[in-house]
Amino acid sequence: MFSPSDFLVGFLDTLTGHLALAVYLLAVTDERAVWRRLKKLPLLLLSPLIAVLLSAGLHTVPILGTSQYFISSFAVLIMCTLWVRWAWQFGFLRAFAATCMAGIFQVAESTMSFWMSGESIFFMAQLSLYLGASIVVSLLLYKLRFGRWFRLLLDSETVPWRMALLLFALEASMEVFLSLGKGVHPPYLPFYYLMASVLVLLTAALMIYLAQRFETARKMQAQQDVIAQQRLYEQDLEMIRREVRTFRHDYKNLLASLAEQAGEGELEELRHTLSELDAGFDRRLGKKIQVSTQIGNLQLPEARSLLLSKLTVMREKGIDCRLEVLYPIAAVDMDVWDFVRCLGILIDNAMEAALNTERPWVEIVLLAQERQVFLRISNSYTNVIEPGKMWDDGWSTKGAGRGLGLSSYQHILENYSNVSTGTSWENGVFVQEMTVEGRA
Repeated sequence: MFSPSDFLVGFLDTLTGHLALAVYLLAVTDERAVWRRLKKLPLLLLSPLIAVLLSAGLHTVPILGTSQYFISSFAVLIMCTLWVRWAWQFGFLRAFAATCMAGIFQVAESTMSFWMSGESIFFMAQLSLYLGASIVVSLLLYKLRFGRWFRLLLDSETVPWRMALLLFALEASMEVFLSLGKGVHPPYLPFYYLMASVLVLLTAALMIYLAQRFETARKMQAQQDVIAQQRLYEQDLEMIRREVRTFRHDYKNLLASLAEQAGEGELEELRHTLSELDAGFDRRLGKKIQVSTQIGNLQLPEARSLLLSKLTVMREKGIDCRLEVLYPIAAVDMDVWDFVRCLGILIDNAMEAALNTERPWVEIVLLAQERQVFLRISNSYTNVIEPGKMWDDGWSTKGAGRGLGLSSYQHILENYSNVSTGTSWENGVFVQEMTVEGRA
């Protein structure tokens, strides 16, 4: 039966484990806005209290045996996942995967702590040392950029449930390894510690390897998209060349007709003919030439490929797209793939909202001035905007669970202090802006 001292020791021990888990969560999610997450920490402190009460209740059912530990551990895992879902605004699977990854590091550290004892007068010092070790390891993970690799997997839209399942299996294996450690004889503890270290290092290496594989596959796909979209671009240029040849072929006949009208003094008909000629030229060539010129100013192959792809999709869906890239853009002061992801998210959301309007249109403006790159995407919309919810994971103007990425867009930009954003909507026009400042 639990005595008050047992309850206090258990609570302090579990509380320290939760704090260590929170520290590892900051590292594995590559969190930069640390203070914003720490402000939400108090709610997590309910979990150790519930865990100790649950453990005390399970203790009264001897038939459960060692299952008591695993039931309690799973309950803690779910409670921490719910906290991460709330604090980071992740979906459940992403929150669960992040919690499992942090849990692997936290449980691995616990395997090194069998020398700690609640009977010792140095118990509080031991807990402080345990938490301090968590901070040191987390700083090392930051230094090694582990969180950047893991976040790449975490933000993937294609494999969240697979990652969650894999990490849960690895975390459960580490929990089993921890429970086995209680029966290890002292002479074999060094070998046990070595095995625990190897297991957690192999897990970290596996995550980095998978992230690198995913990154390589993504770049290869992007290169294939660049080639495919470049071919489409060349086809448009070839179409323009043919139209110009046709126009040149008819040029003499048009001039002869105009000269005859001018000679006969038919000025009104001459104006009408010139107006039709100008409109016909714009209709047949103007837009194609303008789009080709604007696309040519975007000298980032990855972003140009994305824009060509989105322009093609909008053309197929009947969305009127206006593109302006008035000056050459050769570089942007952030990871180019992060820039492309942000651009894709904003265009996708603009297209989705525009399709609900009677006359759908999307306007994309990219400007480069000195070392600053400015992006503005406007679109028609009819739905009611909910400012307090639009950044939540899964939010959409079409209803809950339909949103594709505004929360991901925010998470990407949290890593860039030189990027500022703005959002506005009025009179049926929704506008998203992003400014990337050059860093010294």
